[in-house]
Amino acid sequence: MLTIGRWIRLTPAGAVRDGEPVRLEPSDDPLLVALYRRYAGGYPKFFKMDPLCRLGFVASELLLDGEAERFTPREDRAVVLFTRSGSFASDSRYQQTIADPADYYPSPAVFVYTLANIVTGEIAIRNRYLGETSCYLLDGDPVPQMVATVGEAFLDPETRSVLCGWVEHPGGGEAEATLFLVGCEEVPGGTAWTEESVREIMDIQR
Repeated sequence: MLTIGRWIRLTPAGAVRDGEPVRLEPSDDPLLVALYRRYAGGYPKFFKMDPLCRLGFVASELLLDGEAERFTPREDRAVVLFTRSGSFASDSRYQQTIADPADYYPSPAVFVYTLANIVTGEIAIRNRYLGETSCYLLDGDPVPQMVATVGEAFLDPETRSVLCGWVEHPGGGEAEATLFLVGCEEVPGGTAWTEESVREIMDIQR
C-alpha cells in the first residue's frame, strides 16, 4: 500500500506541514522569499526562477526539511508534479518581449521557464535525484489522475518513493502548492495514498 509520509500545503495565507502551521518571523519580503530565506538560503539560483519554479522549490524545501541523508544522489526517488496553468505566467511575460517588432527583445532568461516541467528539474537538481521527473497539465478535478499517475510511477522497480503533488501559479498573487512524499512502504503515522486522503489535505471537494 502506498503511504503519504509527509505533506506540505502552501497558499498565500501561509504554509501547513503535516497539519501544523509553519512558523515564520515577521518580514517585509513576499511569502515565498521569506520562506526561502528561512528554510533554504544559500541557493541564489532561486532568484532567477520563474513564479512556478519558486513555488515548487520552496514547497519542496519545506517538505524535505530535516530529511536524513538529503543531497545524496539517489535513483529511487521520482518527482511527479501536476498543474493547471503550467508555465502561463512565464509564457505571458515572454510574449511581451516579442510582441512588438519595433521593440523586439526576446529574453533567454525568461524563455527557459516557458516549459512547465522545468520545476521538476529544479527540484531534482537541487536534491540530486536521478529518478523520473514529470509534470502533467490537468484540467477539471485533478485528484483521480494524480493518484493513478503516482501509483504508476511505482511500476518502475527502482522507484521507492515519489515527491509529488499540485503546483499552480498562474500569475499575480494566486499561488497554491500541495506536495507529498509518497512511499511504497508503510510509515508509522502515515496516511494511505488515496483520493479521499489527497482531497482532505488539498481541501478539494468532489
